[in-house]
Amino acid sequence: MATATDLRGSAQHYRMKVEFDEDVCIGMFQCVAEWDAFEKDKSAGKAILADSEEVEDGVFVREVPDDAELDAKFAARSCPVDAIAIYDDDGEQLIP
Repeated sequence: MATATDLRGSAQHYRMKVEFDEDVCIGMFQCVAEWDAFEKDKSAGKAILADSEEVEDGVFVREVPDDAELDAKFAARSCPVDAIAIYDDDGEQLIP
């Protein structure tokens, strides 16, 4: 299990990853309402996944902190075009 140290110096553990396909996103912004890691990019008409790394053209990934797992799952489930996928620590896709 990976760990990272946040600004307060306490260790956070990560188990899940979120993958966001910006090209699939149609800008309904339902994910923004569910998890604050998603933000509106009104100029592009799409959501963006903050603190993510682009792993392929238009595909962004980031780890999900333990305390945000439920919000991340809700964000993925709320996407009407399945632009958001959630993976467990073994790499198995949980949503959608």
